[in-house]
Amino acid sequence: MSVSGRSYGGGMANGVRHTGYGIEINLSLPDLGHPDRPDLLQEITASVAERDPQLLECLAHHDKRECQSESGGKSPWMFIRRGRVGGRRPLVASHLPITRKATPAESAQHKATKDRIVETAGRYGLDAEAEVPTGNRRSISDAVVVGPGGMRIGWEIQYHHLSPSSVHRRSANAVEHGITPLWVAKDRTASLIDRAPWARVDDTPWKDIADGKEMVIRGGYRHLEVWKCVASSERHCLISEGAGHCGAIHADWFVPALCLPEKKPVFIEDLLLQSATGESVPVYVPSRGSGRAGRHMWVSADDCALWQELIGEKSPLPADPAEEEDDVITFAEQEIDRACRAGEEGWFVSDGRPIRDLDQPTGGFTLPRMPVQHSRDPMRITTVERAAASAALGCPPCELGLCAGCGQLMRRYGLDAAMYCNVCRSALNGR
Repeated sequence: MSVSGRSYGGGMANGVRHTGYGIEINLSLPDLGHPDRPDLLQEITASVAERDPQLLECLAHHDKRECQSESGGKSPWMFIRRGRVGGRRPLVASHLPITRKATPAESAQHKATKDRIVETAGRYGLDAEAEVPTGNRRSISDAVVVGPGGMRIGWEIQYHHLSPSSVHRRSANAVEHGITPLWVAKDRTASLIDRAPWARVDDTPWKDIADGKEMVIRGGYRHLEVWKCVASSERHCLISEGAGHCGAIHADWFVPALCLPEKKPVFIEDLLLQSATGESVPVYVPSRGSGRAGRHMWVSADDCALWQELIGEKSPLPADPAEEEDDVITFAEQEIDRACRAGEEGWFVSDGRPIRDLDQPTGGFTLPRMPVQHSRDPMRITTVERAAASAALGCPPCELGLCAGCGQLMRRYGLDAAMYCNVCRSALNGR
């Protein structure tokens, strides 16, 4: 976690009382004023849903002075968030009524989605349980679905904002205890997107969710496409960005609607079953050239195997996510401001979150040419060779075969098929 010693202006509550320990916390200090409590930051930044809502108290209220929030008929209890002021990210204590905690409608959506996951798993004959403590009980999965091979998928229904650090922490905790996390969002700006395996659904009323209305996976699931970069290709060149054609073999990941031809949409029931059986798996694709760390996505197991063979990498998920801007905290090392700032909390709220669920293709990998068939076994064709040859020759994989002369992959079956490739035919005809 990064630390900066720069100061910042007032208008923000930088102090709060911990009712459990009976201590005052200075949010502007790197150790919060309590070097003997190394886990204190993690405790106070936990979601309100995971702790006692009355854990953190306004200092003015505790000192029996006027708490402007309480005077306005609201709560003296607080939560901690990362503010954003002029590029700095201080910790800020805010009164609970202004937190982006789940509204009654969101809570109903959350419960309906969780129930639907568990009930659907049961109909498929899979074991599933709601509200499952993860290992050390520091987090709870909304639902855990167990596949026939023992694969455990931890569904996390997150319809309101959660900090990136919380997503990383809870995901790492799940993986540590043998659970593959699957986060569900309804907002394209959700912080969880691309910070763990995820899926986005529509903002659907809870009653429609409970009644079984179709829930399409709008983001988080992609298909791998491989194509020959020639003038007749329907896709543009990844190297020239559409300015020309390089003749190489390109591979990229697309959402179903942008596939050629368009793929059928994936529904939440599809992802539930396929993730539990291993037909769909999570993959992390590092960014190539942009400032973004990379993208998490769910893909078919076949696409995953082909991608790993194409790029020569076998690890589908990052072991340890890099620190992100939203996880950096600015510590100004000031005295505690004991005034209640409830009336001033509106003007320094965090900037609008950017859209994270983007439909553009991602991954962008290029093979300079169709791979030569090097296998000692002439009947063995690797998945990479088959996919590249299919794209280069413009024929389905089932029509591929080996040249009777040189053993190179060619169009061996179907319409206009031949026994020898063009090079071998020229050599034979020239004799």
